[in-house]
Amino acid sequence: MSQLLQQAQKMQQALADAQQQLATSEVTGSAGGGLVTATMTGNGDVVSLTISPTAVDPDDVETLQDLVVAALRDAQRAVNELAAATMGPVTGGLGGGLGLPGF
Repeated sequence: MSQLLQQAQKMQQALADAQQQLATSEVTGSAGGGLVTATMTGNGDVVSLTISPTAVDPDDVETLQDLVVAALRDAQRAVNELAAATMGPVTGGLGGGLGLPGF
């Protein structure tokens, strides 16, 4: 029982370390060949959005809006990939409540 508790504590610490690593990591997504870029933390918080002046056309705001949404989606995809790469080794591929019924 003591060994099981020690393993659980090690896993809990590894999980906390991985979460901290995610929180301090940043990923960037882009759209329109780099006309719009969005940077997010590994937690999914948007920290910057860059729009090239060439993407700004007052007569076509809809395209710019689409580019912003696409850049944010690309950044979110990168966050998901980073989270899977960071958390996967810690959780050993376990998902959804550690595979235990009711969790």
